[in-house]
Amino acid sequence: MALTALDPRTALVVIDLQAGIVGAPTAPHTGAEVVSRTAELAGAFRARSLPVVLVRVSFAADFGDVPPGRVEAQRSGGSRPDGWDVIVPELAGHPGDLMVTKHNWGAFHGTDLDVQLRRRGVTQIVLAGIATSIGVESTARAAYEHGYHVTLATDAMTDLDAEAHRGSVERIFPRLGETGTTAEILELLAKTHD
Repeated sequence: MALTALDPRTALVVIDLQAGIVGAPTAPHTGAEVVSRTAELAGAFRARSLPVVLVRVSFAADFGDVPPGRVEAQRSGGSRPDGWDVIVPELAGHPGDLMVTKHNWGAFHGTDLDVQLRRRGVTQIVLAGIATSIGVESTARAAYEHGYHVTLATDAMTDLDAEAHRGSVERIFPRLGETGTTAEILELLAKTHD
């Protein structure tokens, strides 16, 4: 499906591009590729005075704020190294950007993301980040349920597993919004916001 539109007030929402995540082994794209493409998107959004939201996942030192539900998969435990939750330098340091800290997979639950977007008149979000089938997909589902138009930059996201990435991109995302590459989104952004 081709991208059809970007609303006048579209925000870029970046999921978990932080020091402790971008270096993990990912597929089908490397963390460095995702950071580079996302930085290109962020630059284009900032140049047009459109919101850029940098979302990071972080937990208390005692992990007391980790969701407590029973799960079959082993949770990653132990302490995180200092700086684990710091946004990568390629994206950080822009005073106009919004910062959101989450303690769940998705960026809406337990945060002020929805309030921050609505205060700015945002009606659509473009999503990028790591991991496609976890934080990105959870945020896309919630954005759709909150009534936002959702666009997913499929080459500005990646997963811990290529099959999981493909499943989200091919099976889930078309039900939540529109998908496109970074280049396609930048082209549409230039057509509709210049």
